[in-house]
Amino acid sequence: MPPEEVWQQFFDPEVILTKLGMRSEFESVVDLGCGYGTFAIPAAARIAGSVYAIDIDAEMIAGTSARARARGLTNLIPMQRDFLAEGTGLAEGCADFVMVFNLLHARESAAILAEASRLLKNRGILAVIHWNFDPATPRGPSMEIRATPESCRYMIQQAGFSPGNCLDLPPYHYGFAAWPL
Repeated sequence: MPPEEVWQQFFDPEVILTKLGMRSEFESVVDLGCGYGTFAIPAAARIAGSVYAIDIDAEMIAGTSARARARGLTNLIPMQRDFLAEGTGLAEGCADFVMVFNLLHARESAAILAEASRLLKNRGILAVIHWNFDPATPRGPSMEIRATPESCRYMIQQAGFSPGNCLDLPPYHYGFAAWPL
């Protein structure tokens, strides 16, 4: 991960969350692989319910927690966890909105989507973003493993979701809002 101030330049979290269907009435949101809290913190500012910010990296969790406290957010619940190896520890069907952001290039993409599916309520939203399939993007996985919009849509469908249209999420991302079948 680059320094946080560099990382934040790659996203407009408010626009991305809105385009993907984040609503203030959600009771529970899960951010799988929250990193710096780029999306978990704005999500916690939007809803009265809980936002579970999960990451394997202790420094990322500590930083996300400190930034949430600095903003006076008491509904963000940071969790250091290897959710691929041990699951999230959250109840099945607990989430209105699950974020899978910049993760579907991983070999474990099916397992990531399976955990997202397990977490979502019947009418919940799976929100997925990924780096544009363009070597000119300033970050992202190598082009050999980077997901194209078509391959991303296919993975989402294979996991039992119905994805909406591919959304352009400038400056460097695309994404899908998807619903359990």
